[in-house]
Amino acid sequence: MAFNSLTTRILAGLILGLVLGALSPHLSPGLAAQLVTTSQALGGIWLDALRMTIIPLVFSLLVVGVAQAAGALKGGGLPGRSLLTFAVMLLVSTTIAAIATPALLDIWPAPKLAAEALRASAHGLGAQVPASPPITDMLKSFIPANPIKAAAEGAMASIVFFGLVFGLAATRLDPGRRDVLFGLFDAVQATMMVIVGWVLKIAPLGVFLLAFVVGAKTGFGAVGILGQYVVIVSIMCLLAGVLGLIMAIFGGKIAPGKLFTALIPVEAMAISTQSSLASLPVMLEATEKLGVPQGVRGLVLPMAVALFRITSPPGNLAVAIYVAHIYGVHLGPAQLAVGVVVACIVSLAAVGVASSVTFFTTLVPICGAMGVPMELLPLLLAVETFPDFSRTLGNVTSDVGITAWAARWGRGKAEA
Repeated sequence: MAFNSLTTRILAGLILGLVLGALSPHLSPGLAAQLVTTSQALGGIWLDALRMTIIPLVFSLLVVGVAQAAGALKGGGLPGRSLLTFAVMLLVSTTIAAIATPALLDIWPAPKLAAEALRASAHGLGAQVPASPPITDMLKSFIPANPIKAAAEGAMASIVFFGLVFGLAATRLDPGRRDVLFGLFDAVQATMMVIVGWVLKIAPLGVFLLAFVVGAKTGFGAVGILGQYVVIVSIMCLLAGVLGLIMAIFGGKIAPGKLFTALIPVEAMAISTQSSLASLPVMLEATEKLGVPQGVRGLVLPMAVALFRITSPPGNLAVAIYVAHIYGVHLGPAQLAVGVVVACIVSLAAVGVASSVTFFTTLVPICGAMGVPMELLPLLLAVETFPDFSRTLGNVTSDVGITAWAARWGRGKAEA
Protein backbone atom coordinates (compact mmCIF):
# COMPACT_ATOMS: atom_id res chain seq x y z
CA MET A 1 0.00 0.00 0.00
CA ALA A 2 1.77 3.15 -1.22
CA PHE A 3 2.04 5.93 1.36
CA ASN A 4 0.50 8.55 -0.91
CA SER A 5 -2.06 6.31 -2.62
CA LEU A 6 -5.75 7.24 -2.73
CA THR A 7 -6.56 4.30 -0.46
CA THR A 8 -4.04 5.48 2.12
CA ARG A 9 -5.37 9.04 2.04
CA ILE A 10 -8.96 7.79 2.42
CA LEU A 11 -7.92 5.65 5.40
CA ALA A 12 -6.13 8.66 6.91
CA GLY A 13 -9.30 10.72 6.43
CA LEU A 14 -11.31 8.05 8.25
CA ILE A 15 -8.93 7.88 11.21
CA LEU A 16 -8.60 11.65 11.52
CA GLY A 17 -12.37 12.12 11.24
CA LEU A 18 -13.13 9.51 13.90
CA VAL A 19 -10.52 10.93 16.30
CA LEU A 20 -11.54 14.58 15.91
CA GLY A 21 -15.22 13.64 16.03
CA ALA A 22 -14.71 11.66 19.23
CA LEU A 23 -12.94 14.67 20.77
CA SER A 24 -15.56 17.20 19.59
CA PRO A 25 -17.80 16.83 22.69
CA HIS A 26 -15.04 18.63 24.63
CA LEU A 27 -15.81 21.77 22.60
CA SER A 28 -18.67 24.10 23.46
CA PRO A 29 -22.03 22.41 22.78
CA GLY A 30 -23.09 24.97 20.21
CA LEU A 31 -19.83 24.73 18.22
CA ALA A 32 -19.80 20.91 18.36
CA ALA A 33 -23.40 20.72 17.10
CA GLN A 34 -22.63 23.15 14.27
CA LEU A 35 -19.57 21.16 13.21
CA VAL A 36 -21.58 17.94 13.11
CA THR A 37 -24.42 19.52 11.10
CA THR A 38 -22.03 21.10 8.60
CA SER A 39 -19.96 17.92 8.22
CA GLN A 40 -23.09 15.85 7.70
CA ALA A 41 -24.39 18.19 4.99
CA LEU A 42 -21.07 18.48 3.10
CA GLY A 43 -20.38 14.75 3.41
CA GLY A 44 -23.85 14.03 2.03
CA ILE A 45 -23.18 16.27 -0.97
CA TRP A 46 -20.01 14.34 -1.75
CA LEU A 47 -21.85 11.03 -1.40
CA ASP A 48 -24.61 12.19 -3.75
CA ALA A 49 -22.00 13.26 -6.32
CA LEU A 50 -20.68 9.70 -6.29
CA ARG A 51 -24.14 8.14 -6.41
CA MET A 52 -25.14 10.07 -9.54
CA THR A 53 -22.71 8.01 -11.63
CA ILE A 54 -23.75 4.56 -10.39
CA ILE A 55 -26.77 3.79 -12.61
CA PRO A 56 -25.25 4.76 -16.00
CA LEU A 57 -21.92 3.22 -14.96
CA VAL A 58 -23.39 -0.12 -13.85
CA PHE A 59 -25.69 -0.37 -16.88
CA SER A 60 -22.96 0.40 -19.43
CA LEU A 61 -20.44 -1.89 -17.72
CA LEU A 62 -22.98 -4.72 -17.72
CA VAL A 63 -23.70 -4.31 -21.44
CA VAL A 64 -20.00 -4.31 -22.32
CA GLY A 65 -19.27 -7.16 -19.88
CA VAL A 66 -22.02 -9.33 -21.36
CA ALA A 67 -20.53 -8.72 -24.81
CA GLN A 68 -17.11 -9.93 -23.62
CA ALA A 69 -18.58 -13.00 -21.93
CA ALA A 70 -20.71 -13.83 -24.97
CA GLY A 71 -17.62 -13.66 -27.14
CA ALA A 72 -15.88 -16.21 -24.93
CA LEU A 73 -18.89 -18.53 -25.01
CA LYS A 74 -19.10 -18.33 -28.80
CA GLY A 75 -15.52 -19.53 -28.92
CA GLY A 76 -16.71 -22.83 -27.46
CA GLY A 77 -14.20 -25.43 -26.33
CA LEU A 78 -11.85 -24.42 -23.55
CA PRO A 79 -12.92 -20.74 -23.36
CA GLY A 80 -16.61 -21.63 -23.13
CA ARG A 81 -16.09 -24.38 -20.56
CA SER A 82 -13.84 -22.08 -18.50
CA LEU A 83 -16.45 -19.34 -18.47
CA LEU A 84 -19.20 -21.75 -17.41
CA THR A 85 -16.94 -23.07 -14.65
CA PHE A 86 -16.32 -19.52 -13.44
CA ALA A 87 -20.06 -18.86 -13.35
CA VAL A 88 -20.77 -21.99 -11.30
CA MET A 89 -17.98 -21.17 -8.87
CA LEU A 90 -19.30 -17.63 -8.40
CA LEU A 91 -22.75 -18.97 -7.54
CA VAL A 92 -21.36 -21.57 -5.13
CA SER A 93 -19.03 -19.17 -3.31
CA THR A 94 -21.71 -16.48 -3.03
CA THR A 95 -24.29 -18.97 -1.74
CA ILE A 96 -21.82 -20.05 0.93
CA ALA A 97 -21.39 -16.41 1.97
CA ALA A 98 -25.18 -15.94 2.08
CA ILE A 99 -25.38 -18.79 4.60
CA ALA A 100 -22.16 -18.31 6.54
CA THR A 101 -22.26 -14.54 7.09
CA PRO A 102 -25.62 -14.43 8.95
CA ALA A 103 -24.58 -17.52 10.91
CA LEU A 104 -21.32 -15.86 11.96
CA LEU A 105 -23.17 -12.68 12.96
CA ASP A 106 -25.56 -14.75 15.08
CA ILE A 107 -22.55 -16.13 16.95
CA TRP A 108 -20.66 -12.83 17.02
CA PRO A 109 -23.13 -9.92 16.81
CA ALA A 110 -22.06 -6.30 16.63
CA PRO A 111 -22.11 -4.48 20.01
CA LYS A 112 -25.65 -3.18 20.35
CA LEU A 113 -24.89 0.28 21.70
CA ALA A 114 -22.12 0.95 19.18
CA ALA A 115 -24.34 -0.27 16.32
CA GLU A 116 -27.16 2.03 17.45
CA ALA A 117 -24.82 5.01 17.62
CA LEU A 118 -23.32 4.22 14.21
CA ARG A 119 -26.79 3.83 12.73
CA ALA A 120 -27.93 7.14 14.19
CA SER A 121 -24.90 8.95 12.80
CA ALA A 122 -25.49 7.90 9.19
CA HIS A 123 -26.44 10.72 6.84
CA GLY A 124 -30.11 11.04 5.96
CA LEU A 125 -31.26 7.76 7.49
CA GLY A 126 -33.78 8.86 10.09
CA ALA A 127 -35.25 6.25 12.41
CA GLN A 128 -36.96 4.09 9.84
CA VAL A 129 -35.64 0.75 8.62
CA PRO A 130 -36.97 -0.60 5.32
CA ALA A 131 -39.38 -3.47 5.71
CA SER A 132 -38.72 -6.77 3.98
CA PRO A 133 -41.05 -7.01 0.96
CA PRO A 134 -43.01 -10.20 0.17
CA ILE A 135 -41.31 -12.71 -2.11
CA THR A 136 -43.80 -11.96 -4.91
CA ASP A 137 -42.76 -8.31 -4.84
CA MET A 138 -39.12 -9.34 -4.83
CA LEU A 139 -39.63 -11.41 -7.97
CA LYS A 140 -41.64 -8.68 -9.68
CA SER A 141 -38.92 -6.14 -8.93
CA PHE A 142 -36.60 -7.86 -11.41
CA ILE A 143 -38.81 -7.04 -14.41
CA PRO A 144 -38.97 -3.29 -15.07
CA ALA A 145 -42.27 -2.40 -16.72
CA ASN A 146 -40.72 1.01 -17.32
CA PRO A 147 -36.88 0.90 -17.37
CA ILE A 148 -36.62 4.70 -17.37
CA LYS A 149 -38.81 4.92 -14.27
CA ALA A 150 -36.81 2.12 -12.64
CA ALA A 151 -33.59 4.07 -13.26
CA ALA A 152 -35.13 7.28 -11.88
CA GLU A 153 -36.25 5.46 -8.73
CA GLY A 154 -32.95 3.62 -8.31
CA ALA A 155 -34.56 0.18 -8.58
CA MET A 156 -31.24 -1.63 -8.88
CA ALA A 157 -32.57 -5.17 -9.30
CA SER A 158 -34.61 -4.03 -12.32
CA ILE A 159 -31.69 -2.08 -13.76
CA VAL A 160 -29.28 -5.01 -13.41
CA PHE A 161 -31.76 -7.41 -15.03
CA PHE A 162 -32.53 -5.01 -17.88
CA GLY A 163 -28.82 -4.39 -18.46
CA LEU A 164 -28.20 -8.13 -18.66
CA VAL A 165 -31.07 -8.72 -21.10
CA PHE A 166 -30.14 -5.66 -23.16
CA GLY A 167 -26.53 -6.84 -23.47
CA LEU A 168 -27.58 -10.36 -24.46
CA ALA A 169 -30.00 -9.03 -27.06
CA ALA A 170 -27.33 -6.72 -28.49
CA THR A 171 -25.04 -9.69 -29.14
CA ARG A 172 -27.62 -10.95 -31.66
CA LEU A 173 -27.38 -7.87 -33.88
CA ASP A 174 -25.39 -7.80 -37.09
CA PRO A 175 -21.69 -6.98 -36.53
CA GLY A 176 -21.95 -3.37 -37.69
CA ARG A 177 -24.79 -2.39 -35.39
CA ARG A 178 -23.41 -4.46 -32.54
CA ASP A 179 -20.00 -2.79 -32.68
CA VAL A 180 -21.55 0.68 -32.77
CA LEU A 181 -23.79 -0.08 -29.79
CA PHE A 182 -21.05 -1.62 -27.69
CA GLY A 183 -18.74 1.23 -28.64
CA LEU A 184 -21.34 3.71 -27.38
CA PHE A 185 -21.71 2.02 -24.01
CA ASP A 186 -17.96 1.60 -23.71
CA ALA A 187 -17.68 5.37 -24.19
CA VAL A 188 -20.44 5.94 -21.60
CA GLN A 189 -18.70 3.84 -18.99
CA ALA A 190 -15.37 5.54 -19.75
CA THR A 191 -17.03 8.95 -19.30
CA MET A 192 -18.59 7.90 -16.00
CA MET A 193 -15.19 6.65 -14.85
CA VAL A 194 -13.74 10.10 -15.51
CA ILE A 195 -16.47 11.68 -13.36
CA VAL A 196 -15.93 9.07 -10.64
CA GLY A 197 -12.22 9.86 -10.75
CA TRP A 198 -13.00 13.53 -10.13
CA VAL A 199 -15.27 12.71 -7.20
CA LEU A 200 -12.78 10.26 -5.68
CA LYS A 201 -10.03 12.88 -5.72
CA ILE A 202 -11.82 14.52 -2.81
CA ALA A 203 -12.82 11.19 -1.22
CA PRO A 204 -10.39 11.68 1.70
CA LEU A 205 -12.25 14.90 2.56
CA GLY A 206 -15.69 13.32 2.04
CA VAL A 207 -14.82 10.34 4.22
CA PHE A 208 -13.29 12.67 6.83
CA LEU A 209 -16.55 14.63 7.07
CA LEU A 210 -18.70 11.51 7.37
CA ALA A 211 -16.29 9.94 9.86
CA PHE A 212 -16.34 13.13 11.94
CA VAL A 213 -20.10 12.75 12.35
CA VAL A 214 -19.71 9.09 13.30
CA GLY A 215 -16.93 9.88 15.77
CA ALA A 216 -18.97 12.66 17.37
CA LYS A 217 -21.94 10.36 17.93
CA THR A 218 -20.22 7.05 18.71
CA GLY A 219 -16.88 8.04 20.21
CA PHE A 220 -14.26 5.37 19.62
CA GLY A 221 -16.85 2.58 19.65
CA ALA A 222 -16.96 2.67 15.85
CA VAL A 223 -13.41 1.31 15.73
CA GLY A 224 -14.52 -2.03 17.15
CA ILE A 225 -17.39 -2.35 14.68
CA LEU A 226 -15.15 -1.53 11.71
CA GLY A 227 -12.65 -4.11 12.95
CA GLN A 228 -15.37 -6.74 13.20
CA TYR A 229 -16.52 -5.83 9.68
CA VAL A 230 -13.00 -6.33 8.29
CA VAL A 231 -12.69 -9.76 9.93
CA ILE A 232 -16.07 -11.04 8.71
CA VAL A 233 -15.64 -9.89 5.10
CA SER A 234 -12.08 -11.26 5.04
CA ILE A 235 -13.29 -14.67 6.21
CA MET A 236 -15.86 -14.85 3.40
CA CYS A 237 -13.23 -13.90 0.80
CA LEU A 238 -10.78 -16.53 2.07
CA LEU A 239 -13.53 -19.18 2.07
CA ALA A 240 -14.07 -18.43 -1.63
CA GLY A 241 -10.39 -19.04 -2.26
CA VAL A 242 -10.56 -22.38 -0.45
CA LEU A 243 -12.99 -23.61 -3.12
CA GLY A 244 -10.19 -23.38 -5.67
CA LEU A 245 -7.95 -25.47 -3.43
CA ILE A 246 -10.67 -28.10 -3.11
CA MET A 247 -11.07 -28.26 -6.89
CA ALA A 248 -7.33 -28.65 -7.42
CA ILE A 249 -6.89 -31.34 -4.75
CA PHE A 250 -9.99 -33.45 -5.38
CA GLY A 251 -10.76 -32.62 -9.01
CA GLY A 252 -7.29 -31.98 -10.36
CA LYS A 253 -5.70 -34.76 -8.27
CA ILE A 254 -2.93 -32.42 -7.08
CA ALA A 255 -1.12 -33.46 -3.90
CA PRO A 256 -1.77 -30.89 -1.14
CA GLY A 257 1.93 -30.50 -0.34
CA LYS A 258 2.82 -29.88 -3.97
CA LEU A 259 -0.04 -27.42 -4.36
CA PHE A 260 0.79 -25.40 -1.21
CA THR A 261 4.47 -25.25 -2.16
CA ALA A 262 3.63 -23.91 -5.61
CA LEU A 263 1.30 -21.32 -4.08
CA ILE A 264 3.87 -19.78 -1.71
CA PRO A 265 5.31 -17.25 -4.22
CA VAL A 266 1.80 -16.55 -5.56
CA GLU A 267 0.49 -15.65 -2.11
CA ALA A 268 3.56 -13.54 -1.40
CA MET A 269 3.06 -11.58 -4.62
CA ALA A 270 -0.66 -11.17 -3.89
CA ILE A 271 0.00 -9.76 -0.41
CA SER A 272 2.69 -7.36 -1.58
CA THR A 273 0.84 -6.03 -4.64
CA GLN A 274 -2.88 -6.57 -3.85
CA SER A 275 -3.25 -7.20 -7.58
CA SER A 276 -4.27 -10.38 -9.39
CA LEU A 277 -2.90 -8.96 -12.64
CA ALA A 278 0.52 -8.33 -11.13
CA SER A 279 0.48 -11.89 -9.77
CA LEU A 280 -0.26 -13.44 -13.19
CA PRO A 281 3.39 -14.25 -14.14
CA VAL A 282 3.93 -16.01 -10.81
CA MET A 283 0.64 -17.88 -11.20
CA LEU A 284 1.74 -19.09 -14.64
CA GLU A 285 4.95 -20.43 -13.12
CA ALA A 286 3.03 -22.10 -10.30
CA THR A 287 0.64 -23.89 -12.64
CA GLU A 288 3.56 -25.02 -14.79
CA LYS A 289 5.11 -26.62 -11.69
CA LEU A 290 1.76 -28.34 -11.07
CA GLY A 291 1.92 -29.94 -14.53
CA VAL A 292 -0.81 -27.89 -16.20
CA PRO A 293 -0.33 -27.99 -20.00
CA GLN A 294 0.71 -24.76 -21.69
CA GLY A 295 -2.45 -24.69 -23.80
CA VAL A 296 -4.59 -24.70 -20.64
CA ARG A 297 -2.67 -22.40 -18.32
CA GLY A 298 -2.00 -19.93 -21.14
CA LEU A 299 -5.74 -19.53 -21.72
CA VAL A 300 -7.53 -20.22 -18.44
CA LEU A 301 -5.35 -18.07 -16.17
CA PRO A 302 -5.55 -14.86 -18.26
CA MET A 303 -9.32 -15.40 -18.59
CA ALA A 304 -9.58 -15.89 -14.84
CA VAL A 305 -7.67 -12.69 -14.11
CA ALA A 306 -9.67 -10.69 -16.67
CA LEU A 307 -13.19 -12.05 -16.11
CA PHE A 308 -13.30 -14.02 -12.87
CA ARG A 309 -13.02 -12.56 -9.39
CA ILE A 310 -14.39 -15.26 -7.15
CA THR A 311 -14.14 -13.15 -3.99
CA SER A 312 -16.09 -10.20 -5.40
CA PRO A 313 -19.68 -11.54 -5.07
CA PRO A 314 -19.27 -13.30 -1.69
CA GLY A 315 -17.24 -10.44 -0.25
CA ASN A 316 -19.70 -7.82 -1.45
CA LEU A 317 -22.69 -9.82 -0.26
CA ALA A 318 -21.02 -10.11 3.15
CA VAL A 319 -20.70 -6.30 3.20
CA ALA A 320 -24.42 -5.88 2.44
CA ILE A 321 -25.39 -8.46 5.07
CA TYR A 322 -23.19 -6.75 7.66
CA VAL A 323 -24.75 -3.35 6.92
CA ALA A 324 -28.21 -4.92 7.23
CA HIS A 325 -27.13 -6.35 10.59
CA ILE A 326 -26.06 -2.90 11.81
CA TYR A 327 -29.41 -1.41 10.78
CA GLY A 328 -31.47 -4.29 12.15
CA VAL A 329 -32.80 -5.20 8.69
CA HIS A 330 -34.00 -8.80 8.64
CA LEU A 331 -32.93 -10.59 5.48
CA GLY A 332 -35.08 -13.59 4.68
CA PRO A 333 -34.27 -16.34 2.15
CA ALA A 334 -35.82 -14.31 -0.68
CA GLN A 335 -33.68 -11.24 0.02
CA LEU A 336 -30.54 -13.37 0.33
CA ALA A 337 -31.33 -15.19 -2.91
CA VAL A 338 -31.78 -11.88 -4.71
CA GLY A 339 -28.49 -10.70 -3.23
CA VAL A 340 -26.69 -13.80 -4.50
CA VAL A 341 -28.00 -13.34 -8.04
CA VAL A 342 -27.36 -9.60 -8.22
CA ALA A 343 -23.89 -9.93 -6.64
CA CYS A 344 -22.88 -12.50 -9.26
CA ILE A 345 -24.25 -10.46 -12.16
CA VAL A 346 -22.74 -7.13 -11.15
CA SER A 347 -19.35 -8.75 -10.56
CA LEU A 348 -19.22 -8.88 -14.35
CA ALA A 349 -19.46 -5.09 -14.32
CA ALA A 350 -16.48 -4.83 -11.97
CA VAL A 351 -13.98 -6.26 -14.46
CA GLY A 352 -11.12 -3.88 -15.07
CA VAL A 353 -12.43 -1.26 -12.63
CA ALA A 354 -10.26 0.11 -9.82
CA SER A 355 -11.16 -1.32 -6.40
CA SER A 356 -12.13 2.10 -5.01
CA VAL A 357 -14.69 2.41 -7.82
CA THR A 358 -15.69 -1.26 -7.80
CA PHE A 359 -16.76 -0.96 -4.17
CA PHE A 360 -19.61 1.40 -5.06
CA THR A 361 -20.31 -0.05 -8.51
CA THR A 362 -21.08 -3.45 -7.01
CA LEU A 363 -22.35 -2.60 -3.52
CA VAL A 364 -25.00 -0.05 -4.50
CA PRO A 365 -26.91 -2.50 -6.77
CA ILE A 366 -26.69 -5.28 -4.18
CA CYS A 367 -27.86 -3.09 -1.29
CA GLY A 368 -30.57 -1.55 -3.46
CA ALA A 369 -31.89 -4.93 -4.57
CA MET A 370 -31.93 -6.27 -0.99
CA GLY A 371 -33.44 -3.17 0.60
CA VAL A 372 -30.35 -2.40 2.67
CA PRO A 373 -29.46 1.23 3.55
CA MET A 374 -26.31 2.53 1.84
CA GLU A 375 -25.27 5.43 4.07
CA LEU A 376 -22.41 3.51 5.71
CA LEU A 377 -20.70 2.50 2.46
CA PRO A 378 -18.27 5.46 2.33
CA LEU A 379 -16.99 4.60 5.81
CA LEU A 380 -16.59 0.96 4.84
CA LEU A 381 -14.71 2.01 1.69
CA ALA A 382 -12.18 3.72 3.95
CA VAL A 383 -11.20 0.39 5.56
CA GLU A 384 -11.56 -1.66 2.37
CA THR A 385 -7.79 -1.79 2.04
CA PHE A 386 -7.70 -4.43 4.81
CA PRO A 387 -10.20 -6.98 3.42
CA ASP A 388 -8.70 -6.21 0.01
CA PHE A 389 -5.69 -8.32 1.03
CA SER A 390 -8.06 -11.26 1.54
CA ARG A 391 -9.87 -10.54 -1.72
CA THR A 392 -6.61 -10.75 -3.66
CA LEU A 393 -5.44 -13.84 -1.78
CA GLY A 394 -8.74 -15.59 -2.43
CA ASN A 395 -8.71 -14.61 -6.11
CA VAL A 396 -5.21 -15.83 -6.92
CA THR A 397 -5.62 -19.02 -4.87
CA SER A 398 -8.83 -19.87 -6.68
CA ASP A 399 -7.37 -18.94 -10.08
CA VAL A 400 -4.50 -21.37 -9.61
CA GLY A 401 -6.79 -24.07 -8.21
CA ILE A 402 -9.32 -23.87 -11.04
CA THR A 403 -6.55 -23.84 -13.64
CA ALA A 404 -5.06 -26.98 -12.05
CA TRP A 405 -8.52 -28.57 -12.17
CA ALA A 406 -8.96 -27.53 -15.82
CA ALA A 407 -5.75 -29.36 -16.73
CA ARG A 408 -7.92 -32.44 -17.31
CA TRP A 409 -9.20 -30.71 -20.47
CA GLY A 410 -5.72 -30.31 -21.89
CA ARG A 411 -3.80 -33.46 -21.01
CA GLY A 412 -3.10 -35.40 -24.12
CA LYS A 413 -4.27 -32.54 -26.35
CA ALA A 414 -2.56 -29.57 -24.74
CA GLU A 415 -2.31 -27.61 -27.92
CA ALA A 416 -5.74 -28.57 -29.34
